[in-house]
Amino acid sequence: GLLAGPDGIARCFWHGNLPDYLHYHDHEWGRPVADDRRLFEKICLEGFQSGLSWLTILRKRENFREAFAGFDIDKIAAF
Repeated sequence: GLLAGPDGIARCFWHGNLPDYLHYHDHEWGRPVADDRRLFEKICLEGFQSGLSWLTILRKRENFREAFAGFDIDKIAAF
């Protein structure tokens, strides 16, 4: 189903009018990712989500980026 956001735009119901989810829905969700670093970040974040809500992961994403060298594959391989 659809749910209208505070701006009146109908979006997938799961956003719950939460700003983090609204931004994710409008700018990332359902869009293909072709950049290796962004794809690696997405795969890692999906793994970190295990047992947590996606909202928790989105809210901590900058911390993950800092801890994992911006998800630079070569730098992480050297950890």
